Amino acid sequence: VGCVWLGFSTLSTLRGHVRTHTGERPYKCKECGKGFNVSSSLRRHVSTHSRDKPYKCEQCGKAFSHPYYLKSHEKKIHTGEKPYVCKECGKAFRHYSTLHTHAVAHTGKKPYECEQCGKTFLWRRYLHIHVRTHTGEKPYECEHCGKAFLWRRYLQIHVRTHTGEKPYECEQCGKSFGGRHYLQTHVRTHTREKPYKCEQCGKAYSHRVSLKSHVQRHIGEKPYECKECGKAFMHNSTLNAHAKAHSGEKPYVCEHCGKAFNRKSILYKHVSAHTGKKPYECESVSYTHLTLPTT
Repeated sequence: VGCVWLGFSTLSTLRGHVRTHTGERPYKCKECGKGFNVSSSLRRHVSTHSRDKPYKCEQCGKAFSHPYYLKSHEKKIHTGEKPYVCKECGKAFRHYSTLHTHAVAHTGKKPYECEQCGKTFLWRRYLHIHVRTHTGEKPYECEHCGKAFLWRRYLQIHVRTHTGEKPYECEQCGKSFGGRHYLQTHVRTHTREKPYKCEQCGKAYSHRVSLKSHVQRHIGEKPYECKECGKAFMHNSTLNAHAKAHSGEKPYVCEHCGKAFNRKSILYKHVSAHTGKKPYECESVSYTHLTLPTT
């Protein structure tokens, strides 16, 4: 669907593209068994098994095993070039694969449906990842701390909290971030843009997750259920904090007195008792608290 509209210069390219719909991956890596829909992707992948990384970025020094990955890195990180333009709406992308995903969204079709909850997806791989929210599977584990993730890219962003790497810098204030999404969200603090709007009441938000949270309040949905006691929550983070009450885990420790807490927000409140700091200021009054008169 949409293949003719996208257009391909050769029959082999079209065939490779069709396999993204069918899920067929006939080109297998002899080293690890991973499959690919086109032979060129397999060739690039094979080079990742070799520790040799002769292709080095002149701007930041990062090395790569294949010139394709170096070129992709330079476009993605340094030049900001977006050569792939959507014919339907004019939006530009750094990678052809991202354009392709975007183009299918114009068709409005989501052929891959979750058998457990009925949610539909544009791509089979997104369905596979979604299914993990039901099974609890998190295959990508951090070798530094053991924390696991649904998505590989979330693991990559997380690893930067250990390495300190922050490759995405704000052009307006110079603040750096470990992930592109965090930079994009931060930029809205300068532009005041709020692109995510509630269809029911019109309230707008700068973060998609904030809108999702808000909508759940309208419908009363609580999709995150505790396996221990059955209590349900609107947010996964709230469920995680609640689960620690069952396990007795208290990972957030006060540096001043050693007292431990199961939620970071409670630790922050506790620390303010030591420091006297009151960071939440009323916008109408220029000080952080009012002193009541004595009688």
